[in-house]
Amino acid sequence: MTIDTFPVRADDNPDSDERASAGSLRALDWLNVFLADVRDGVGPYLAIFLLASHNWNARDIGIAMSASTLAGVIAQTPAGYLVDRLRQKRLLVAIAAALIAVGCVAMVVKTTMTVIIIGQAAVGVAAAIIAPAVAGITLGLVGHKKLDRRIGRNESFNHAGNVAAAVLAGLLGHYVGREYIFYLVALMSAASIVSISFVKGNEIDHAVASGAANEKDDDRQDSQNEQSKASGLMSLVSDKRILFFALAIILFHFANAAMLPLVGQLLADGKDTGASLYMSACIIAAQLVMIPVAAWAGAATHTHGRKKIFLIAFLVLPVRGVLYTLTGNPYLLVAIQLLDGIAAGLFGVISILMIADLTRGTGRFNLAQGAIATATGIGASLSVIVTGFIVQRAGYNAGFLTLAAVAVVALVVFWFFVPETKNDRESDTKSPTKRSMTSQPATT
Repeated sequence: MTIDTFPVRADDNPDSDERASAGSLRALDWLNVFLADVRDGVGPYLAIFLLASHNWNARDIGIAMSASTLAGVIAQTPAGYLVDRLRQKRLLVAIAAALIAVGCVAMVVKTTMTVIIIGQAAVGVAAAIIAPAVAGITLGLVGHKKLDRRIGRNESFNHAGNVAAAVLAGLLGHYVGREYIFYLVALMSAASIVSISFVKGNEIDHAVASGAANEKDDDRQDSQNEQSKASGLMSLVSDKRILFFALAIILFHFANAAMLPLVGQLLADGKDTGASLYMSACIIAAQLVMIPVAAWAGAATHTHGRKKIFLIAFLVLPVRGVLYTLTGNPYLLVAIQLLDGIAAGLFGVISILMIADLTRGTGRFNLAQGAIATATGIGASLSVIVTGFIVQRAGYNAGFLTLAAVAVVALVVFWFFVPETKNDRESDTKSPTKRSMTSQPATT
């Protein structure tokens, strides 16, 4: 892995067919496959591992699992800033993948509260780097015009990788040992490092990758001034569209983050065997749905806009929470996870596209991702902690119904207060005055 020292190529046309080579795009496909479980570490398998193998209670599991999201809260915004400012985006991905591998192995070698929290924190910091770095690399390779379809492709490959990883994790956890799931993630981390090395760094337009350049803007080099430089940062805190979008996403994550871990605990409660296989079935069922949903979302948002497609994700989340309270049958619980496939498949694609729309021309695309991810990380960490205490005192049904109620609030906020962003983006590109004020790279 070499450190990129080439100049920013903001004057290139990122929408041309020659923007990125076939080799780099194939490497990006494989990177998303191997990042499937790497980006989230061991995810919901940790709850099963701690409950079934080490007899941890729901409260301690919630505290341990929240360490990852809390660390992500701290790291997300600085990580987004680094991705915007640095050209070494590929190196950042490699370092983050290596950090996850070390953290996963450490949690197996010594499963104490201290080590688990440190390992989960390492996973959280690494995930905070990976998400904006991959999005930035993608935008820098293909440009805004092709971003919707490319993000859909990224997410489809990511979900395909999740299916393969879940199958392997279920088999390893059931027939070999739950700790081998952690080793599987470490192995995928190594494969991620190999994949990112095949993405050609000189094909990444780092101005476009930060959202600083509007493609085909001939006057952008002549309109740099302090106002345009400052607007990139100030727009993140003054734009009501961004603030309401962030609030809706925070509530969505609060409602969603604890659902699958709770299902995992419900499946493992009182059972010596089978929990890992059922959890893998839950993940596989959802991921199989996510593959076509993500691919469809990329094309559908290009034609129909972002909001109306994203509303589907917000609609199915409260339904899923309520359905979990109606049965304890493991097969039905797996079937309910199909709804998660719809919501998560849409979320992974459209959230990135809406942030790209809202920050286009500011040079703060990845910083905005980080800032919003910080806020959503707070929601996710509070979700697992609060739900853990609710389950401890009132049972699983109370936990699921609480999450469903929050999901309804998220739906209301998104429906009434978040505008369509694709139209805003198109109007920006048609306005020479507005374009000249927002198309410059932001500096600090």
